[in-house]
Amino acid sequence: MNTRTSSFIAGLALAATGVMAFVAPAAHAASRDKAFFQQVAGSWQGPGEIVAGKYKGTKFSCNLVGTPSDGKAGLKLDGTCRVGLFSQPMSAELSESGASYKGKFLDGASGKGLDITSGKVSKDNVVLGINRSKLNGAMIARLEGDKEMNVTISVKVQDRMIPVIGMKLARQVDDMQVGSIK
Repeated sequence: MNTRTSSFIAGLALAATGVMAFVAPAAHAASRDKAFFQQVAGSWQGPGEIVAGKYKGTKFSCNLVGTPSDGKAGLKLDGTCRVGLFSQPMSAELSESGASYKGKFLDGASGKGLDITSGKVSKDNVVLGINRSKLNGAMIARLEGDKEMNVTISVKVQDRMIPVIGMKLARQVDDMQVGSIK
């Protein structure tokens, strides 16, 4: 895969998941965070677009499956994102670490991915701090009801946060109806 696509896909890894938290007072925050992770678990699919920068206008599509962590609040994400003919596996792992969360997309900032450094969960959204080398930014994932999630990734340029990637994911639900035999 060429460098352009690899760099783009690393950025998409951010968009794939919407879950991280820098937790407020313990018990309430921990249960709220766990509830949020449970809410975003499942299969998600949808389109996205790079809205700023060198690759502005590039469209992509992702298929992702999130599974809540056992015990502590957190999430594991697996799936793929496709750009034209190129498809790349996506993965992320987030877990509670003291009064905060830590995690990585792909293989983290030491590889070709990103580190998750901070975040805050509320009832229907999460804001994550992300980092790779000199790049600092944020990802906001907002649930719209039970079946939609909007994700925006922004990078810090001087003193401003500039949106660079937007996605609209839809929950994939099995609509097969099952009945009983009388």
